[in-house]
Order: sequence, then structure tokens, then C-alpha cells
Amino acid sequence: MTRTVSTDVDGAVAARSHHRLALRKSLARLSVRPRSILILAVIPLVAVGYGIYGWQHDWVLGVDSAVYRAGALTLLHGDSLYDANTLAPEPWWALLPFTYPPTAALIFVPLAAFPTQISWGLITAVSLAAMALSIRIAIGALPRPADDGPRWWASPARSTIVFFLVFLGLEPVWRTIFLGQINLILMAMILLDMLVIGARGSRWGGVLVGVAAAIKLTPLVFIGHLFITGRRKDALRGFATFVVLQGLMFLVNAHDAAKYWTITLPDTGRIGPVHWAGNQSLNALMNRATDLAPWASKAAMGIGFLLAIPALWLLMRFHRKGQALAAVLVTAFWTLLISPISWTHHWVWVVPLIVLLVSRLPKTTPATAWKRWVGTFAVAFVFLSCVLLILPNGRNVELHWKVWQNILGDAYILMPVVLAAALVLRWGLQRRARKRAAPDEHVDVATGV
Repeated sequence: MTRTVSTDVDGAVAARSHHRLALRKSLARLSVRPRSILILAVIPLVAVGYGIYGWQHDWVLGVDSAVYRAGALTLLHGDSLYDANTLAPEPWWALLPFTYPPTAALIFVPLAAFPTQISWGLITAVSLAAMALSIRIAIGALPRPADDGPRWWASPARSTIVFFLVFLGLEPVWRTIFLGQINLILMAMILLDMLVIGARGSRWGGVLVGVAAAIKLTPLVFIGHLFITGRRKDALRGFATFVVLQGLMFLVNAHDAAKYWTITLPDTGRIGPVHWAGNQSLNALMNRATDLAPWASKAAMGIGFLLAIPALWLLMRFHRKGQALAAVLVTAFWTLLISPISWTHHWVWVVPLIVLLVSRLPKTTPATAWKRWVGTFAVAFVFLSCVLLILPNGRNVELHWKVWQNILGDAYILMPVVLAAALVLRWGLQRRARKRAAPDEHVDVATGV
């Protein structure tokens, strides 16, 4: 039984063999290019050095990474992660509740060996390396470059460096780094698993997705993605990994494991105000638009399930065409929309999205292919412009936004919806044009004209 269920078998196999060989060749090329290694390594090394310097001068670095480290220390000390709204090891400038599964605290244990600021530096260094890896995987998942001439992705290493430097300006990226978040790391784990490890038939397929889900629950959706695209063994391995890690936590700290699943998880208010501008999910949109109506969250969930229908259609269409990256991105952005809380730094999935959009820009000038150029620029602009930062927010100000402010304030949410609608419309127009052209071609053949 083949692992590929795509109807476009040749395209799917070609795509897989391309990214597998390209990754190996890229690592080989990188090993003999000291300049490229320096560019990719210098910024992470600066982050570690900055963390060390910040530790020596007692700087405020990494609010979220401080919570991660405090969670690890709390677990090691045998205290509860969820009985209080703050953790004892947290510094005064990071007094926040631990909202992650208890398995996350177990995985964060290595951070307990370092001071808070150095922990931020280490997470930042790994996050930057993870972003470079995600870019490279995205480039490798694209179709093989044509033989009629070089394209921008014909040199994956150089393209990775260029994208890496540009993407440091994306708001989800720099906010993830500023906070000491792990979104870039989780994204790289998922892409590595779904587009590289599992795609080549490895028995480890699905494991990284399961680990990512044990740190933050939202990656569980990708286990469903694996299942419906025919990679059921990978899906089962991912789910088994997740379950085993949860079972391990019941052995380590049964009180916290039970409390998380019964009390902490349903309490979305523990994470933060759902209507705050920083929350870019359907739940936030509905709560802001309805002035916190009691039915707003349920309505958002209903809309999310309705959007699951076109999302599933898009996912399977891309999958059958052998476009695995596009299929994964459909799942990623639908998950961001449906999640009760999707902070702006969760939207790092725009990194591989922009890579994909740029790869589809034609060789022609913007004047002759302006729709694609405008669409790609618009997506990049939403996340580079930091549009959300210009709006008043906090203290329930979002509930009194004007119409234009709501549009700007929901820019992240609207982006994937508009992009998907434009894509479906384009396909519909192309199909209509082909149907119109078919009779004309038939007449020309019949008349000989």
C-alpha cells in the first residue's frame, strides 16, 4: 500500500523527492559556505550574548520565557502549576498564570538550569534557527525549478537567508522573539514532521506533531490533517505520543494533570481577555463586534465550523495536486481562526505563506500580472505594517471601535478568509473560461477553420 493518496501521484512524488534531496544538498552547500553560516548564526549568537548581558544587568527579558522557566522550577519543586494565578519562581515583571498543559512544564525543565534572561536568549536562538529551518522546508516543498532558466528558489540557501532577514520585520516574528515565545519552534517541528520526516515514509512520522501538541494543544488539529490525507499511521503515532506524554504527567504530578483537564483548560479567562486587540481569532472578532454578548463565543464557534467545510475542500484539493505546503497552511490558518485565543504572535504561519505566495509570482512584470503582485504585497503588508499597533486597545477600548477600526483591528483574521475567497473565485473564473473555450475549439476542429 502506497503512502501517497494524491490523485496527482507524479506531482506528489516529485515534490517529495525534491524537498528531500534539496535539504541534503542545501546542508552540504551550507557547510562549505562560511559566509552563509555566519549570517545564519550571528543573530542567534547575539541573542544568547544579549541574554547573558541582560542577566548580568538584571534586565527585563522575555515575559513568556520567564513563565516557561518558572513552570519548570515549580514542577521540579513539587508545587502546583494551577492552584494560584502566578508561580513563585516568576520574577516581579512576569507575574502571569501558567496556561500550558503540564507536559509543557516537563519539556521546559532544561530552562531551569539557566537564569531567566539567559533562558530568553536560548529560546530566541533556537527560535531564529527554527525560522530559518521553516523557510528552507517551505522552499523545498515547492515544485522543482523549471529548466528554462534560474528562479529565485534555484539557490535555496541564498533564498533562505534573504527571507530570514526580511521576516525579522514581521510583527508575529519579532513579537515572538520579544516575548520569548516558542511559536516559531512549534511551527518548525510541525513542518519538519509533515513535509520532511513523514513525507519520506519514516517511522518517526507524527511524533514531532504529538510533542508539539503536548506543549500547546492547538497542534492536535494537524493529527487530524494527517489522518484525512491518508497518513493514518503518522496520525496514530502523533496521537499516541501526545497520550503517552499526558500519561507520564499523571505519574509525575497527578494533581496538576487532573486539574488542567477539568478546570484550567475550560477557563479561557485565565489566558487573558478574549476581546483584546492582541487576540486575532473569530472568538475575539465576535466579542468585539457584539460588545461581549453572551452568545458571541458560541456564534464564533459556529462560524468556525462552517468555515471548516471550504477549508477541508481546499485542503484536499491542494493535497490531491501534490501541494503539501499549501494544504498544511490551510489547516494552520483555520486553526488560528477557530482557536478561542490566537494572539498575534501565534500568526508566525505567515512565514511559509509568504514564501509560497512569492514563489507563485510570475516572471512577468507587475503591470502584466498585477493581481498576484498586489495580493502578495497585501498579505506581507498586513504583518509588516504592524497595523494593530496604531489602534487604541486595552481597558475595553476595543468594544468602542469604529467600523474602520474594526476592519483594521481584525486584519489578521480577515486575511486568510479573503485570500481563500479570492483563490476560489479565481479557480471558478478559470473553470468558466475553459468551458466557454471548449465549444469554440470543437467548432474550429469540425469546420477546419
